[in-house]
Amino acid sequence: MKLVFATFMLVFLVLGSSVFETTMAGSHFCDSKCGVRCSKAGYKERCLKYCGICCDKCNCVPSGTYGNKDECPCYRDLKNSKGDPKCP
Repeated sequence: MKLVFATFMLVFLVLGSSVFETTMAGSHFCDSKCGVRCSKAGYKERCLKYCGICCDKCNCVPSGTYGNKDECPCYRDLKNSKGDPKCP
């Protein structure tokens, strides 16, 4: 019984870590669009993180480094828990 449990846990950890890596990798589309969007940001890592989250949900990133959110209504309308815009 212990061997079965240990095998199950090992398989779960291996599969779980590969899924985690895949979700954290991001898509090339989002990485490139967010790289442009956040190129002038003061807090670039935070900008890239939230831009990536929004891009994954909306499959869209507005052009330029600021504004133009009307190009992507989903991106524009995502809000954080405080009701403020989530996407940079």
